[in-house]
Amino acid sequence: MFLLSKDFVFDAAHRLEKYKGKCENLHGHTYRLRVTLIGLPDEEGMVMDFVELKRLVNEQVISLLDHNYLNQIIPQPTAENIARWVWSKLEPLLRNERRRLYEVTVWETADSFVTYRGSNDEGRTESKG
Repeated sequence: MFLLSKDFVFDAAHRLEKYKGKCENLHGHTYRLRVTLIGLPDEEGMVMDFVELKRLVNEQVISLLDHNYLNQIIPQPTAENIARWVWSKLEPLLRNERRRLYEVTVWETADSFVTYRGSNDEGRTESKG
């Protein structure tokens, strides 16, 4: 099995309404997002073409979040909730018989990030035999 990852960057504002502290106020971040797939190469030797992965993530995630107010898209947009939201958007589109979404990592700052690998039921492919 191979792990294939691609990184993305987007800028967005948010406020953590349920948090008591500085982040309760409106503020922004330059977020970094890493999407990682696990799988086996196809007949072309790729788990997934990087160009296609970039197109899909830009279309389904970045175009919605970049330069936006995250609270209008994701309730309580913590890094954890952003990662879960990204997973829910991408997981069904990336899964096939050779690969699946492995993890989503969201950096809120250069040294603070979360990694999400789905719940026990999400992102699993079942073998039939």
